[in-house]
Amino acid sequence: MSRRSRPVHIIIGTNASPRSATVPNGALRILDSQHRISKIVNNYSRISFNFGPTLLSWMEERAPEGYETILDGDRESRRLFSGHGSALAQAYNHTILPLSNSRDKRTQILWGIKDFQRRFQRDPEGMWLPETAVDMETLELLSGEGIKFTILAPRQAGQLRVDKDSPWIDLEYGIDSRRAYACSLPSGRNIGLFFYDGALSTAVAFERLLLGGENFARRLVSRFDPEGDSAQLMHVATDGETYGHHHSHGDMALAYALHYIEENKLARLTNYGEYFAMHPPTHEVRIHENTSWSCMHGVARWENDCGCNSGGRPNWNQEWRRPLREALDWLRDDLAPIFEDEAKKLLMDPWLARDEYIAAVLDRPPGSVDRFLTKQAARNLHPDEQVRALRLLEMQRHLMLMYTSCGWFFDEPTGTETVQVLQYAARAVQLGQQLFGVDWEEKFLERLEAVRSNIAEFGNGRDIYERFVRPAMLDLSGVAAHYAISSFFDGYHSSDSIYAYQTDLQDVQVFESGKLRLVAGTARIASNVTHALFEFNFSVLHAGGHNLRAGICQTHDDFAEFIEAARGRVSRSDFTGCSRLLDQYFGSEIYSLKSLFRDQRHRIVSEIVNSTLEDIDQLYGDVYEQNSALIAFLRDLQMPLPPILRVSSEFVLGNEIRRCLTVEGNDINRVRLLLDTAGQYGISIDSSIKLAFHERLDRVMDRWARNPLELEALTQLEPLVALARVAPFEADLWQAQNTYYKVMITVTSLKPSHLSVSWRQEFRKLGDCLGITVSEPLLGTIGADSPEGRTRNMPTPQAPQNPTITTGSLEIRN
Repeated sequence: MSRRSRPVHIIIGTNASPRSATVPNGALRILDSQHRISKIVNNYSRISFNFGPTLLSWMEERAPEGYETILDGDRESRRLFSGHGSALAQAYNHTILPLSNSRDKRTQILWGIKDFQRRFQRDPEGMWLPETAVDMETLELLSGEGIKFTILAPRQAGQLRVDKDSPWIDLEYGIDSRRAYACSLPSGRNIGLFFYDGALSTAVAFERLLLGGENFARRLVSRFDPEGDSAQLMHVATDGETYGHHHSHGDMALAYALHYIEENKLARLTNYGEYFAMHPPTHEVRIHENTSWSCMHGVARWENDCGCNSGGRPNWNQEWRRPLREALDWLRDDLAPIFEDEAKKLLMDPWLARDEYIAAVLDRPPGSVDRFLTKQAARNLHPDEQVRALRLLEMQRHLMLMYTSCGWFFDEPTGTETVQVLQYAARAVQLGQQLFGVDWEEKFLERLEAVRSNIAEFGNGRDIYERFVRPAMLDLSGVAAHYAISSFFDGYHSSDSIYAYQTDLQDVQVFESGKLRLVAGTARIASNVTHALFEFNFSVLHAGGHNLRAGICQTHDDFAEFIEAARGRVSRSDFTGCSRLLDQYFGSEIYSLKSLFRDQRHRIVSEIVNSTLEDIDQLYGDVYEQNSALIAFLRDLQMPLPPILRVSSEFVLGNEIRRCLTVEGNDINRVRLLLDTAGQYGISIDSSIKLAFHERLDRVMDRWARNPLELEALTQLEPLVALARVAPFEADLWQAQNTYYKVMITVTSLKPSHLSVSWRQEFRKLGDCLGITVSEPLLGTIGADSPEGRTRNMPTPQAPQNPTITTGSLEIRN
């Protein structure tokens, strides 16, 4: 095979936020010489990648479009690479496996495989080890579960031999990354190992190699040995955030590099699965155990003050890492024997049940969980025993989640990541107390006292726990309070779903007098996770605005007396009397708007604020209308507006623009008129209206995409998209461009007779407005020199902050 047909391989890691790295990599732009989008590509179809199961779980619910893009990328990669998918599995919640005990290693690997199978509908060929942290036991477990290979850093290779008859050679300076290797295991099995190109991976991650796609491509192919054989492999490994988050437009450079390699036939793109099948390893390697790619001291970054940190705080230390791990190890090991003893009373094999519990985690509906329990139970379990069994397994799940690696990676124990692992530990403690009636919390907190913050005001681990962890802890009463308060604004329904809980309303009564409103009722809440039940009485008292109080308690027979007493006090508009009544009946279980879950709290408080602002809107509107002539006069004289006139004008015009964008059917041209008025008067419009514009644009584009041949809907889009070029919008057209491009790909397959000349003209106009080159089959009879065929007010897609990256006749920009 000639040099031009050698495989080249790029791998991307996925420790990335959903928006910053995952979604853009699924829809990358390649521009033509006129700076218009000629192609939108899914990078995931042509690179090897892995995503943590917990991140994918979040994306499936919160970012479904990005989630589907990832799955589509793997499906397309199978078509491109001889049936081998590019997605790799990952140990479940990114724990450092060499620091885990044998049970946890096994469960983490099994859960990662099962999660992968459920999402990608195939068995994984390879698995990414968190931080590439490795030891022989981990490799043995991978091989035992059918994993064919993993990827390591070159410095993790210890010894090499070219065949069974050759001596072992110590590797002091890394290893040749251009082939796959075999690692023999104590069991007699072996596993494949790839060692990525360390120098080039460092250049990608830290040395601005992603400034240009063509340069990136040439650097990749330059690593081949001109005298080497045709099976040489070139591959780099970096964090997923590298492409577009750590390096602005790095995702664009990656897309163009792959395009450039293919267009110029510089090499053959492949993925690990295909390459491993085509070129089985002939060389054997031994690893340096207890090493990783992100710590020069092995795996010390996750247990010691080894010197590895984020930088920028030379006076800080990470001595807190050791006592944190020791406290978590104590908690895990102290709960293990009692878990085993108690679980044996309910489950045939407690640890096997834990290994297979992922089936219930991935599929929470009652029927699925019931099937899992039926399979694992030692006998028929009563409902309360089922709850106990599920709580036991949930406790074990959180005892693994608390080892998520980022809890040790950064510099300070009050960081979000470390607080999160403490919250997992707190949930395990809470479940242990519910199950066994033993207080592990105080002993745990005593051990956390050895964890010292670098910030004096935060004290030690106990202080951090009390300040950041305890307020976030939740029980069924807290969920019930959220239900009672949120339903007060959204309406009480016979049944409802709140995250991992199901609610059933049994009775509710509403009493009102003027602004005073009181609701009282009875409901039941059930956990979808543990199936625990809580029947409760509730009451919510509201006197307008944010003045709200709520009470929760277990059901009592005397609740009817409370309701009658409340009815009388509300009829007299006696807020103080109602408030005292809540205190008397519910005692300390009194809640407020602060008790709502964060997302709902933000929404409901925003609604309350907006309701209050309606009165202010009317007040400012009167000021603006009564003084509009004065405002114009002062503008003509180039005199500054008095603060009250400036603020009222900004408020009134901004709100009117927001209403025009929010309410369907409003004339979009009125928005331009209002903006012109603001410009004439020298009035600034709050850039927060960008959100309203984005929502309107995406909503209208999505509606059109469902019936793209409807000419009227298409005609209405161009003036809306054109607003994106107008301050203060200057909007990101990323989602609208994606929608248009998908429609273009779909309608290109239609016969020309299905597309009227008018439709094609309007489609071309919209493409020009979005900065997209319309494919030739759709141009039909629209001549390039006709008025309809010319580019009309074509915007240049938003330019990056850095200089534009030009690569030959094509150009990559954001």
